[in-house]
Amino acid sequence: MDASDRELQQYLFDLQGYLVIHNVLASAELAELNRLIDAQRLPSPRESIRFGSAAGLHGPDHGFLNWGEPFCRLLDHEAIMPVLRFRLGDCFRLDRLYGIRMHKGQTMGSMHADYGASARNSFTKPGERFHFASNGIYEGFTVVAWSLADAGSKSGGFWCIPGSHKSHFKLPRQIHEVPEKASCVVIPDVPAGSVVLFSEAMMHGTAPWTADHERRTLLYKYCVSQMAWSRARVLPPPDVPLTPRQQALLTEPADPYTFAPSLFSDGLRVER
Repeated sequence: MDASDRELQQYLFDLQGYLVIHNVLASAELAELNRLIDAQRLPSPRESIRFGSAAGLHGPDHGFLNWGEPFCRLLDHEAIMPVLRFRLGDCFRLDRLYGIRMHKGQTMGSMHADYGASARNSFTKPGERFHFASNGIYEGFTVVAWSLADAGSKSGGFWCIPGSHKSHFKLPRQIHEVPEKASCVVIPDVPAGSVVLFSEAMMHGTAPWTADHERRTLLYKYCVSQMAWSRARVLPPPDVPLTPRQQALLTEPADPYTFAPSLFSDGLRVER
């Protein structure tokens, strides 16, 4: 992918708050990931929609990373790293992860944003920074959601309000209570093998699942190296070897460049 394509990705991510990249995983990769999930003999999604969680509210763990090397390969997949770089800079880390499975008719939570006007922490004081430069992106975490089954307007799954990461007003109650009737809410088409990257400052959530097949999505949540969402950490899997860069993604929060190294070896430095 050349510089003009990266420029387009950056523009669309900034404009929408999310970006869909199609045809990232080959059919053999999809089959292997789904086979490894099947091998876990998980309870029905009717009992638990989430699976393979690590960090977050569930305490330190390695989650589905220990189910096989294919899950670890997604940590720093070549399709997502350039996008994460212009979102988060050279030094970032994996903060948490989990998977989602859904059967027809299931719903999950409500539309929300973890940062911005509609978030619980909207009145907290930001960290010690002095920002004055324009044309930059600074807020929130970035989620990478890998689609292992077809999802979209005919199935359900990920839905969002494009551009809402830049809104200065709280989400109106009428949209929060009935998002399916709001014209501003979209469900992007994300075929199996595609990946969605989105800002947690954008209003997003999970639309009711209406397809006959099972929804399967893997969510990897990244943030700048000096941030963390909770006290828990994603632990390196004891039974799967990691590359040095993958190991660096699982380090403790630390100041970029001083204690957290750049994840890129080209010698360039992305200023944010």
